[in-house]
Amino acid sequence: MKTKITFKSINNLAIPATVAGIAEPILSITDTAIVGNIPVDGLESLAAAGIVGSFLSMLIWVLGQTRSAISAIISQYLGAGKLQEVKDLPAQAIFFNIGLSIVVLLSTVFVIEDIFKLFEASGKILDYCVSYYAIRVWGFPLTLFTFAVFGIFRGLQNTYWPMFIALIGALLNIVLDFIFVYGWEGVIPAMHLEGAAWASLIAQGVMAIIAFALLIIKTDISLKLRFPLNKELPRLIAMSLNLFVRAIALNTALVLAVREATILGDSIIGAHTIAINIWLFSAFFIDGYGAAGNIMGGKLLGEKDYNGLWELAKKIMQYGMLVSLILMLLGFAFYRPIGQLFSNESVVLEAFYAIFFIIILGLPINTLAFVFDGLFKGLGEMKYLRNVLLSATFLGFIPALYFGKFMHWGLYGIWIAFTIWMMIRGGALVWKFRRKFRPLLQKV
Repeated sequence: MKTKITFKSINNLAIPATVAGIAEPILSITDTAIVGNIPVDGLESLAAAGIVGSFLSMLIWVLGQTRSAISAIISQYLGAGKLQEVKDLPAQAIFFNIGLSIVVLLSTVFVIEDIFKLFEASGKILDYCVSYYAIRVWGFPLTLFTFAVFGIFRGLQNTYWPMFIALIGALLNIVLDFIFVYGWEGVIPAMHLEGAAWASLIAQGVMAIIAFALLIIKTDISLKLRFPLNKELPRLIAMSLNLFVRAIALNTALVLAVREATILGDSIIGAHTIAINIWLFSAFFIDGYGAAGNIMGGKLLGEKDYNGLWELAKKIMQYGMLVSLILMLLGFAFYRPIGQLFSNESVVLEAFYAIFFIIILGLPINTLAFVFDGLFKGLGEMKYLRNVLLSATFLGFIPALYFGKFMHWGLYGIWIAFTIWMMIRGGALVWKFRRKFRPLLQKV
């Protein structure tokens, strides 16, 4: 059946994808807000949560790229009416990915203190980083498994079940955060930062179990490993490797930002932790339309409907910009209350308020990048996405970051570098899309 490009069809995918997407940063934001208000060593705990969160996000996003590759291939085969040919591919991809994640996990466990020293963590902050990571890291394979299942559902044009799973995980994490961090009198002692780690780990485990159950019950996709290997597995691995390199470039920017903020002092890394969590929250909020582009774009490509693909790009861009405008208005309207949700430290809040306007004004630029990023993933253009991120990071972000450091711009310099980074990403994707697909349009 031909894919319809309507407000309803796009939002039926985009809205659940948005809800599912923001559930992930809500997990980090919850930890940040609750940890930042711990009565004992709140500032050090907030800094440690920010550093560990950045490192774990890097690992997850580097190895979690199989989700996009699975989604792209399944949606393209669905559009071409040949889904049966790739039904054994997801199981092979998931086994490959989980095996790789366990290797990475085991290789970091024994050198984790040295890794966090690279982030300039020391003293009490370093101790908290190690204890927090020692618990959180075991949720890493669980998250990668859940991500892969989300990719399968997306390829099948279904964002409802990922939303359902993500909501349960987020709500459970919030409840457990309050219980474990602050304690339940007479029942559970206050575990402070380690309590936040246990809350996240349990939530990740529950999400993985529900994802497995729904995949078995609601789809015909089997997770039983079968041989011979599917003919699309080499393409999936190549796509994943391109996204793997891309994610390394992406996380290079995020990690360098954390490192430079840490060097500037405890209050600055605290403010940066709040800022990056809000930035990621807004990114996933906007990314719902990128997810719709990912899902529908792959199917339209499989149908060879280039006019529909062009129309899809225009509409998801318009809807994404509307969402970013709403977020901008909310950001300015609640400028100070937003910061107070995360910390009661006046030095942290002062540093945060000084740069929050940069994040808000950059939202339309982010929309351009995130929407077309999702669309390109659905089209299988992973090599170009890789090259764009490499260029944006090493020719844009890093030079801007260290120029800002040279000029003593502090946290301003870090967030100006992020803005330049996103401008390069969005501009390059729009240029490529117009250049490749405009000549393929047919006059109706």
